Amino acid sequence: MFKLGLTGGIGSGKTQVANLLADLGASVIDTDLIAHQLTAAGGSAIEPIRQAFSEEVIEASGALNRARMRELVFAEPARRAELEAILHPLIGQTARQEAEQAVGLYVVFVVPLLVESGRWRQQIDRLCVVDCDQETQIERVRTRNGIELITIQRILAAQATREQRLAVADDVIDNSKTVSLEALKKQVLVLHQGWCNLAKVASNTRPH
Repeated sequence: MFKLGLTGGIGSGKTQVANLLADLGASVIDTDLIAHQLTAAGGSAIEPIRQAFSEEVIEASGALNRARMRELVFAEPARRAELEAILHPLIGQTARQEAEQAVGLYVVFVVPLLVESGRWRQQIDRLCVVDCDQETQIERVRTRNGIELITIQRILAAQATREQRLAVADDVIDNSKTVSLEALKKQVLVLHQGWCNLAKVASNTRPH
């Protein structure tokens, strides 16, 4: 099945675009959602995280204290690498399992750190970047999550730059503040139709 990677910086609007693609018939696999499942109470990442980071980052409910962990890992890059070493293999394994069971027109992997990770590019057929300026990113994240500016700036610093993402993109969706929802939907629809065509070609050339 044709596989699309969808990425963008924090606050770029990846989830909004992914939801539009799901409505159009794509199978969406959101690695952020998988990470939430893995770090919920009883999730398979909780015990390794507890051993690596202590009870300090685990809530009384048994779930990961995401706010505490965010503060910790974005203040200390070495700790972030430690967390990623636990989560990323588990996320990748779950995403592959979900892709094998997908029944949509094509598969969309929503991966915030797709460009940064280095391990996703060879697993997808095409890369789409949801793009907007950094000022808009910060404004959206502060409004949506109420995260302090210093934490947002640390998250942005840990991600690929806008220029780095655009340099490797096969397709780009402009989701700047000035882009209306209708204009966004039109962009998504045009690209979706192209990806459907690529999915058909891939299906016809695959050995039966």
